[in-house]
Amino acid sequence: MGARTIPRADIGFIGGSGTFSLEFPEKLDWGGVKIEATGLVCPTPFGEGPPLKLFTIAAGSPRTVLAARMHGRQPGVSWGEASRRLFWIFREAGVRKVVAEGGVGSVNYLLDPRDIVVPNDYIDFSMRRDTSIGEEYLSVMRQPICPSLHRALVGAAAENPLGRVFSRGIYLVTDGRHFESPAEMALFRQWGADIVGQTLSPEVYLAREIGACYAGMYLVVNYGEGIVKPWDYRLLKEIFFEDASAWGRIAIRALETLDLEAACECGSLRKPTLLRPENVKRWEELA
Repeated sequence: MGARTIPRADIGFIGGSGTFSLEFPEKLDWGGVKIEATGLVCPTPFGEGPPLKLFTIAAGSPRTVLAARMHGRQPGVSWGEASRRLFWIFREAGVRKVVAEGGVGSVNYLLDPRDIVVPNDYIDFSMRRDTSIGEEYLSVMRQPICPSLHRALVGAAAENPLGRVFSRGIYLVTDGRHFESPAEMALFRQWGADIVGQTLSPEVYLAREIGACYAGMYLVVNYGEGIVKPWDYRLLKEIFFEDASAWGRIAIRALETLDLEAACECGSLRKPTLLRPENVKRWEELA
């Protein structure tokens, strides 16, 4: 397979800080997993995409996964722009399901490091504007997280938890890369947020735009500023490096068990935009 060829894939996996220190999935020695290609770099209309890995999972219903490391980040490329390139590749690959993972900070006082949250909604506090591949669709965000993928992630986390597993939560997105201030955290609590991170947006928008289902699972790696107590840098390192294999096994189990054919509303929440010249002309003809 050529380095610039976009392969076909059923699932797009977006690795984050939880699997960053791990050669995922080969170092897990997971039965039925076969690496098909590594270092796939594909051109997009927005510039070259990130290096990708293609692997197959033979257990149960066979599926092909196209995986990006650390959310497809690229040196010198903005986070939103990197996500746009990644999702353009996912679209061209025929990806139908997108699964993300990452580390987050706690906003909710009841959450501790190593707790796992599979959120069901989000608040976008980021200032990213490059969050669209094109202008063809209006993305309805009434149900941003796919219920079927959500169940698969919760089930996988419950089988091998690092900590407690929470099947509901609100993910608040900030720009980063800095951590948030205590005053910001107090505001986020008032808004009802449970966790804070920097990646769910624009991924959730881009998944909707390409007509794919989206869900993510997140490992609490630190207390937010002003929450419970100051966060521990040593603990953060332990979670990122020593817990990576355990977290990776949860991720691969989710990819292995998610239902590729599950019925959901996600596809119907992408609508053709009405604000295009050809649509104005069409409605004038019908009037």
